[in-house]
Amino acid sequence: MGEEMVDMEAAAQPKEIGHGAIFEKSNRPITLKFENVVYKINIKSEGFFNKKKLEDENKEKIILKGISGMVLPGEMLAMLGPSGSGKTTLLTTLGGRLGGNLSGNITYNGKPFSTVIKRNTGFVTQDDVLYPHLTVTETLVYTALLRLPNTFTKQEKVAHAEAVIAQLGLTKCKTSIIGSRNVRGISGGERKRVSIGQEMLINPSLLLLDEPTSGLDSTTAQKIVSTLWEFAIGGRTVVMTIHQPSSRIFHMFHKVLLLSEGNPIYFGKGADAMDYFSAVGYVPTFPMNPADFLLDLANGVPADESRDDQALVKQNLVSAFKTNLAKNLEIELQQPNGNLQGISDGKKHEQWTTTWWQQFSILLERGVKERRHESFSGIKTGQVLVIAILTGLLWWQSDRSHLQDQISLFFFYVGFWGFFPLFNAIFTFPLELSMLEKERASGMYRLSSYFMARTIGDLPMELILPTCFVIITYWMAGLKATAANFFGCLLVLLYSVLVSQGLGLAVGALVMDQKAATTMGSCIMLGFLLAGGYYVQNVPKFIAWIKYISIGQYGYKLLVMSQFKPGETYPCPPNGTCLVEDYPAVKAVGLHGFTVSVIALAIMLVGYRLVAYIALMRIGAPKK
Repeated sequence: MGEEMVDMEAAAQPKEIGHGAIFEKSNRPITLKFENVVYKINIKSEGFFNKKKLEDENKEKIILKGISGMVLPGEMLAMLGPSGSGKTTLLTTLGGRLGGNLSGNITYNGKPFSTVIKRNTGFVTQDDVLYPHLTVTETLVYTALLRLPNTFTKQEKVAHAEAVIAQLGLTKCKTSIIGSRNVRGISGGERKRVSIGQEMLINPSLLLLDEPTSGLDSTTAQKIVSTLWEFAIGGRTVVMTIHQPSSRIFHMFHKVLLLSEGNPIYFGKGADAMDYFSAVGYVPTFPMNPADFLLDLANGVPADESRDDQALVKQNLVSAFKTNLAKNLEIELQQPNGNLQGISDGKKHEQWTTTWWQQFSILLERGVKERRHESFSGIKTGQVLVIAILTGLLWWQSDRSHLQDQISLFFFYVGFWGFFPLFNAIFTFPLELSMLEKERASGMYRLSSYFMARTIGDLPMELILPTCFVIITYWMAGLKATAANFFGCLLVLLYSVLVSQGLGLAVGALVMDQKAATTMGSCIMLGFLLAGGYYVQNVPKFIAWIKYISIGQYGYKLLVMSQFKPGETYPCPPNGTCLVEDYPAVKAVGLHGFTVSVIALAIMLVGYRLVAYIALMRIGAPKK
């Protein structure tokens, strides 16, 4: 058996790296079968005064109602149907990405979905989830470096990406950035080809695409489907959902599955679809695009514009399918796959194609390139510099006789540099949710490597700006002009900034909604500052516990301790001196407990990031 079976991971490598390698005939074909696939969801009623609330709470809605079919290597299956017919749900199910109340049998060469199958399956989502500030080449090269196994050298992976660029006709725009709604970049058709190229990089045996022609003109759509047709005839299995293809595109489909409200009403060769519906009594009154005719029928609208009830037309079509096609399809599904080369079970397949360090390094480099435009943007840098200069002027050369002013400066440090990194970090994961879901679902990298790369990549932004802020304000405010005091103040502030960043990461990862996360983060930080020992010095005991979890309290305390020591004095009226530690604003936090404060912030530094990491584990977790 070992000689007959083919190791899919080894077979994923083209025989040579070149422009002709991508569409060579596949030597590890996959026959996809799905039998009686049913998917249900629970419907929860909304509205407090809904009289049927109790009745509807446990009501189920059936999205897929017993869908069956088979796609052979070298075939391209198109799933058609109106919006809400279940096309995307079925496609997601076939890609092993849908859990929940799912029944039926889906096999790949007679075997269930597995890590090996996932590694050789490409999935192109309807929305092009791409980094807008990376070029076409950078996008595909980084994907190749992450997804291709280490049996390729780095140079071969880059060459493989270049080959895909040439095959998909992206050479002219290879140095252009992807772009977005707010950033001018490549065209919509080129973006779609980049998305397809990301999946073609792994030379998949099974390629699934959700609406690959959505939003494109007919000529561009035809070019994309032609490319997919060429990819299929090389021995791959291609399945796509498509809403309303042109007649030229329709005739490229080897097989068509037509859905109506989750029910199959046709499955078979695309060329036989019109003859089948004619045989069951539905004939177009004039020559028209077959796809348009099929969609009209799926909507319950017959071509003769009769006044038949739409529900009745759909019911008749479902019955006709069960009578004329279902039994033959069931017999066909029971037939063996033939002599297709299978998947080797004799070798243990690693879950990841690259090492942790490779993933971390590549993700760090990619993240820095993508965010280089915003890391030190003019707006953020200008904001910090303006506030720093204004702060320095307001506290200009304050001396020990103005002790309250100096202490209030430290609390301003804590407040400003509590909110600034908090808000920057809150948007980190919500903005990348789609990308994280897409890449994690494909098993591209470990969550830990992504998390470390993402947080470390933001450190320059998080640490350089507060450093500049302290350099400007410290000397303008006339604080102690010694290296020990200056660096002590700087290190404490940077320490506090990292903790605030961790809080922002945790809130953003938990909520995953920018507006809600911003509100939640603001409330938490304001609570911490109020309990920080500056505004309220005699906090009631029943709420005093807040100060023990307050970033502001520990940061404020350490900043005060970086400037003052026990036993130091300050001028106080009428003509005497007083101990700094007895000053009310200082006494509230004290000049003792340095180690406890450092440890408390260390626990928060690690704890908040751990919470963020655990919250991210629920997102896009790859299914085995």
